[in-house]
Amino acid sequence: MEIAKVTSKGQITIPIAIRRALGLREGDKVLFMEQNGHIVMVNSSVDAIRRAQDAFSGEAERLGLKDEADVVALLRDFRRERYDARHD
Repeated sequence: MEIAKVTSKGQITIPIAIRRALGLREGDKVLFMEQNGHIVMVNSSVDAIRRAQDAFSGEAERLGLKDEADVVALLRDFRRERYDARHD
């Protein structure tokens, strides 16, 4: 448990243990969210990655991608289609 004091401008210094736990570095942004009646602070970059992962969940199976070679082949085909569309 850590405590931080709020200044007259509404600013706080995030304790080092919390910064480390969240993987925060200078210049990072934090996201405040309400969850079950509590306010939670998270590293906004980590949250964005997590949301992207959730959005793509199940897509590999849907596309029949089993390994890295399948992904490379899919990208190669996509790039070929884009190239052909621009040069026809």
